[in-house]
Amino acid sequence: MGARAVRTSLRTTHVVAVAALYGGHVFAVAAERLAPALYAAVATGAVLMAFEIYRAPVWCVQVRGAATTLKLALVAGVAVFWEWRVLLLTVAMVIGVVTSHMPGRWRYRSLLHGRVVGPQEKG
Repeated sequence: MGARAVRTSLRTTHVVAVAALYGGHVFAVAAERLAPALYAAVATGAVLMAFEIYRAPVWCVQVRGAATTLKLALVAGVAVFWEWRVLLLTVAMVIGVVTSHMPGRWRYRSLLHGRVVGPQEKG
């Protein structure tokens, strides 16, 4: 299986896990029932990040990497601001959707260099 197929499979699994986790919080599902979705979301997210950083270390300072870091902070905030969890998770999801669908000239823009830096994917 090629790198693109692996990334697509990981992203698909990640989106399904995050959707289950988000829906569980929206509908007040017991935390212990959400644990498998949480573990799957964290594991797939970590592997996706590692893959991106390995492939292009500049990812860390691009808008897409910064957006991921912000999403992680929001999700981690759930542990501290439990009563705000649905709002925090909603904002994290909106950031993820907007970032993944924005034009490459913004997604691949380096916050450090002030311009597009690094490899850009097509398709």
